[in-house]
Amino acid sequence: MASGPLLLASVLGVLVGLLTGGRAPRVWLVAMVVGSLAGLGAAVLVLSGGESLEWGSRFKIGGEALHLRFDAIGALFFALLAVVSGVCAVYAREYWSDANHPRSAPWGRVWWSLLILSLQWVLLSSNGLHFLIAWEVFTVSAYFLITLDRQKTQARAAGWLYLGASHVGMVFLFAYFGTIAARTGSWELGPALREQAGLAPLFWLALVGFGLKSGAFPLHVWLPTAHANAPSHVSAILSGVTIKMGIYGLVRVSGWLPVPSSAGWIVAGIGVASAVLGVAFALGQHDLKRLLAYHSVENIGIILIGLGFALVAVDRGNPTWGRLALAGALLHVWNHGLFKALLFLGAGSVLHATGTREMSRLGGLWRAMPWTAGLFALGAAAISGLPPLNGFVSEWLVFLGLFDAAIAHGPMAWAALPAAIALGVTGALALACFVKVCSVVFLGAPRMAAATHAHECGWPMRGAMLVLAGGCVAIGLAPVVFWPALARVIGEWCPTWSSTEVPAPLATLGWAQVALAVGALGAAWWLWRWVSRRGLNRALTWDCGYALPTARMQYTAGSFAGIITEWFAWILCPARHEQRPEAIHPVRANFEEHTPETVLEHIVQPAGAVVMLISTATRRLQHGRLQAYLLYLVIGLAVLAVLVLTGGGQ
Repeated sequence: MASGPLLLASVLGVLVGLLTGGRAPRVWLVAMVVGSLAGLGAAVLVLSGGESLEWGSRFKIGGEALHLRFDAIGALFFALLAVVSGVCAVYAREYWSDANHPRSAPWGRVWWSLLILSLQWVLLSSNGLHFLIAWEVFTVSAYFLITLDRQKTQARAAGWLYLGASHVGMVFLFAYFGTIAARTGSWELGPALREQAGLAPLFWLALVGFGLKSGAFPLHVWLPTAHANAPSHVSAILSGVTIKMGIYGLVRVSGWLPVPSSAGWIVAGIGVASAVLGVAFALGQHDLKRLLAYHSVENIGIILIGLGFALVAVDRGNPTWGRLALAGALLHVWNHGLFKALLFLGAGSVLHATGTREMSRLGGLWRAMPWTAGLFALGAAAISGLPPLNGFVSEWLVFLGLFDAAIAHGPMAWAALPAAIALGVTGALALACFVKVCSVVFLGAPRMAAATHAHECGWPMRGAMLVLAGGCVAIGLAPVVFWPALARVIGEWCPTWSSTEVPAPLATLGWAQVALAVGALGAAWWLWRWVSRRGLNRALTWDCGYALPTARMQYTAGSFAGIITEWFAWILCPARHEQRPEAIHPVRANFEEHTPETVLEHIVQPAGAVVMLISTATRRLQHGRLQAYLLYLVIGLAVLAVLVLTGGGQ
């Protein structure tokens, strides 16, 4: 069966959703789910060995004929878009319902459909101008989704920050594609451009433009605020899919066009910085969704490490470890999309039930929300890279590539070993961070009334999370099943690396993961049986001498990770506000600490203030007085004369 009809059905389904989203929510939901299933089917057919599609038309947009291409690289990202957009649409039906949001819910469905349609266009476009048009439509659609709850000042500010950062990236991308069009005489893109070595220096423009969209450090300034303040289903697709468009852009242009020999080293270095510092900033957060947002920076770093070393391998002619590093990066694109969307939907369930994202106001939610707690814990284990889940598989492939590169000795070992160590540190810090989250949010006793009156979400929200959790388990237990798809994408990216041979360690890993899962389930069943037979003896915990311990005496999110965040105080720059006790029996004492967005608040905003100051001073020179303009002219001529005389004297 050809993938063309399914691909057309997917696009038409989203179009129907766009037309019916405002007034017919049930029709919209059916259209979006059908479109998602059709898109997933089309992608699976191409990834499983079907022929790539290429379609051209005389119909012109912006003076350029329409040219679409659906190959393995596009299919990998298209499949992720189909899965995440479909489950998030089901989730939004309950989470952002018309009953609770009568004004914004209909518009939310319209902008959601336009976002999905523009993302499809980005993945299908083989023309630089059309790619830029689709990119801009997707940016604007995401802005309106981020600001869906426009009554909140934070949401509006987050939207403007996202829009400003996105358009800075758009300037770089327009310069990139425009320069290519000027040098080649055409906006058309494709593998034929690989041989034009003169285009290689342009890669740096693409790295900035796509790096801004992906949220790589230090270009991530928009990401934490946007993901934290958007509705949770929007946060899920922003983190799970839209930031991956930046990765798609880098993978696409590095496969179609030449890149500088130093590109791999720079990309890998950005990846290491993003991974380590992203998780460090996450540890310092008290807001649940902002914490998850910083983990997106971390996981983008992991992907860039794999992609960077793959570029180095191409430059040095080492396909063995290059294929492993690239396979890990590509699989992590999918894995991160699944478990991060699951975590954001879980956070949305908590917010839906309690009305707060502040972790230190929560606690004890596992009793009232067992489904949410269990599914969130599964996503937390996956993002921490724990077996037998999918996050472990992709990180393990990147590790294998780095270890093989280190064995080669020489300069590669000096780069691969520190990268492997940084990746290991990242995994350890991520585990510590999610131990904090699960302990503070779901365990212990409720700290505030918001947690006391929590309730479990409905089946539409639960069902969406279950689908994503099932994907995390499936990839973890059967990684060999997904290798042919990865091999197809790798062969598309670098034709000389085309091979269907499954790495021997991957087959062994699958069986080990299954054995571990069976053993864990068996141990859990035995423990449950043992406890149910003997019962539990409940007693007070060790109370440190307090006769009546309260919920406020529990660890908070800040105190739980305090020691670790002190290690990174040089970059986190934590702000502390304290009122010390002044007597033996003080009336009041207080201590608060929060971690600012260092790059945004300490670098971007001061630089912006200087630019605005210069702009204001320049505007004051334009006051409409002819005498002043004549004076400016005389001063300019005098300076020019001095320069000419000085130059002539030399």
